[in-house]
Amino acid sequence: MKNRGRIVAFLLLIAVLATTIFSTTNPILKDVKLGLDLQGGFEVLYQVEPLKKGQTISESTVADTARALTNRIDVLGVSEPSIQIESNNRIRVQLAGVEDQESARELLSTQANLSFRDADDNLMLDGNDLKEGKAKANFGENNNPVVTLEMKDPNKFGEVTSQILQKKPDNMLVIWLDFKEGEDSFKEEVMKPKPAFISAPRVDKTINSSNVEISGSFTVEETKELAGILNAGALPVHLEEIYSTSVGAQFGEQALDKTIFAGIVGVSLIFIFMALYYRLPGVIAVVTLSVYIYLILLVFTKINGVLTLPGIAALMLGVGMAVDANIITYERIKEELRVGKSVKSSFTAGAKSSFTAILDANVTTLLAAVVLFWFGTSSVKGFATMLIISILVSFLTAVWGSRLLLGLLVHSGSLDNKVGWFGLSKKSVHSADEGYETLDLTTKFDRFDFVHARKRFYTISIILLILGAVMLGVFKLNLGIDFAGGTRVEVLSTSALDESTVTKQLEDIGHPTSDVVISGDEKNIAVARYKEDFSQEEVNGIKRELQAIYDSEPNVSTVSSKVGEELVRNAMYALAIAALGIIIYVALRFEWRMGLAAIIGLLHDAFFMIAVFSILRLEVDITFIAAVLTIIGYSINDTIVTFDRIRENLNRSKHIHNEEELALIVNKSLRQTLGRSVNTVLTVIFVVVALMALGAESIRPFSIALLIGLLAGTYSSILISAQLWFDMKKKQITKDGGLKVEKEKKQWGSDEPVV
Repeated sequence: MKNRGRIVAFLLLIAVLATTIFSTTNPILKDVKLGLDLQGGFEVLYQVEPLKKGQTISESTVADTARALTNRIDVLGVSEPSIQIESNNRIRVQLAGVEDQESARELLSTQANLSFRDADDNLMLDGNDLKEGKAKANFGENNNPVVTLEMKDPNKFGEVTSQILQKKPDNMLVIWLDFKEGEDSFKEEVMKPKPAFISAPRVDKTINSSNVEISGSFTVEETKELAGILNAGALPVHLEEIYSTSVGAQFGEQALDKTIFAGIVGVSLIFIFMALYYRLPGVIAVVTLSVYIYLILLVFTKINGVLTLPGIAALMLGVGMAVDANIITYERIKEELRVGKSVKSSFTAGAKSSFTAILDANVTTLLAAVVLFWFGTSSVKGFATMLIISILVSFLTAVWGSRLLLGLLVHSGSLDNKVGWFGLSKKSVHSADEGYETLDLTTKFDRFDFVHARKRFYTISIILLILGAVMLGVFKLNLGIDFAGGTRVEVLSTSALDESTVTKQLEDIGHPTSDVVISGDEKNIAVARYKEDFSQEEVNGIKRELQAIYDSEPNVSTVSSKVGEELVRNAMYALAIAALGIIIYVALRFEWRMGLAAIIGLLHDAFFMIAVFSILRLEVDITFIAAVLTIIGYSINDTIVTFDRIRENLNRSKHIHNEEELALIVNKSLRQTLGRSVNTVLTVIFVVVALMALGAESIRPFSIALLIGLLAGTYSSILISAQLWFDMKKKQITKDGGLKVEKEKKQWGSDEPVV
């Protein structure tokens, strides 16, 4: 008998979800904060150094410096800047959407130490003689832009002007900003067309006044900035740039458009596949995945997250990973239907038996994401943040949401005996009277004997790994500036570029390099690399020159050798900690042999990715490490689903007498999970290939690394890790004369969680 109330509840839920999503998505999208790689801007990491000998850098000193930088940014009028203190002696500044990056960087890094000197560079007055917060942009007698100041003691200013007056004909009061002792000289600078001092007014009489006017060849905007920086206060320390990256607005806009389009294509392919292959449950998965994307954006805006290019990639990858929970559940339901159970009991049993695999897989992927967040740089933190949110939200939508919606239809009775709605033909369904269990079901892969062919798989992997090691030894890794240090310059042209032409242009502007690569679908992007990390002046200079040539602001990133070494060290820590955490978790949830086999499989995948990148000469940067950790999480996900099925099938046996019985169970488990593995990797590949083909150029190496890792991970999960576990378990059977499964079951824990 059909329960119409449940059908009505299902339709109402769909209507409420659709109405909510369509009516609130636009406001949410408007609240999304874009990172500098999507709207242009720059990021600088400053090392806080003593300004004077003997000065100690304390936490309060760094905090005062950060506050001074915040006040200066307020002068720029930048909305929602990011200023973070790192490692107690570093400050990371991120300014997205800044139009004049050169002026902004100069404004941040200048000491803002105002000084009044005579023509012989002797100090007469400094910033301590001025009243705080009294600098103003104003207009002089000739209506020219000036900055007015107020002195604390007008008598002292009178004494100073009297002394200057006595030095005729050099009776100039020279006003400096950030005068460098031993380097700057008025007599040298005055001969230059653009002297370093602000102005040098001639003193013709003693001035007993608290009001001081600074005049020069200022624009109105320059007087406002100078007044603002003087009011913000001088920096109490010296700031050394040890890392910087700047993105032109055109690069950011193009990257955003291309990556969103690629994401839409990839996700649409997933939706179509799920609906065609899994029929009604697939359509429900499309609904919950749409809710998933909506909730991701909602949560991300609520926590004031900044969306970066890798973050968009993480969101799209999250869809591919979120669908995995649906696939695991639906495959389980189909198995229960095939042994002759009713739709209701199949739904209940399938949902129950799939929960542990989904839980374990998500926990291990979450572990990799947390490690990535802890050790990653800013853009990688954005990727990790999005990945963490994706995992948590996907658990909510795929485990609870999908089951709620499908459960309403199942328990309404409208799907009774309609196995076709689950993508099954009636021929593949056995009668309950036949007494079939899921272990007895045939699969499309029954002709494959994985266990007895394992030595072939070992041989193939060993040969590939040896070749990879040889190639790695010969070619080495093409380390990006993240790890090797140096400078990377990227230009965007409206027409196709030629390597020799770009090389010649860089030589003409005084920055020669032989490391120039042309990329982009239309060959309109050129990337030049330098072993030296450019100073702020060099960065500003090359940006000016290249913008004049290409009419587009280039991207320039610099990494000091110190930061490069730290990134290498942190990358190693991240990989080691992630691997250790995973092996401990898998060992606790399953057994140590499975944990060890899983880690060997992960090392296999990671090395394979490294070897391919070496052979293809692809650049290895910090996003490559993000890709490796993502694949570690994803590959262990695949391995855990396989081990979970092996464990379940073992638990159905009372005693394993010999290795042939164990081989039968391992083979059956691999055949049963292979369909799920293929479908899951296919959905993720939809997104990865779309990002490779249609996404921004800057995340293409990241997408290639993911694709290589996905294929290697699927291979190792089925053909390496499971086989290694079999060999280790076989030794235990030989030693003990068999395997008591009931004891193993108690050791591994219950497999009976209920949602």
